[in-house]
Amino acid sequence: MTGISRIVVATIKAIPAGRVSTYGAIAKAAGLHNGARQVVRILHACSGSEGLPWHRIVRADGRIALPEGEGFDLQKGLLESEGVEVDPSGKVDLARYGAVH
Repeated sequence: MTGISRIVVATIKAIPAGRVSTYGAIAKAAGLHNGARQVVRILHACSGSEGLPWHRIVRADGRIALPEGEGFDLQKGLLESEGVEVDPSGKVDLARYGAVH
């Protein structure tokens, strides 16, 4: 795993239950300018092996990125089980639930 990957993984692991972050915020915390897509790749590659709380990461607009029928309901349910309010369209209030990096 590269140094950047380790930073991204550590940043994701640090998101507490009941909070969310965005792909872009994680990239910024890792020093990746415009690196949101790289965060997606690292998350996809390392979620299982690193036990990452993947469900705590949403798009920059606060919406769940996964489509209906392809993980949307699972992510929404996991967030709600941690006390995060998610509207029917899959949007989280980042001002209320956003994690600080």
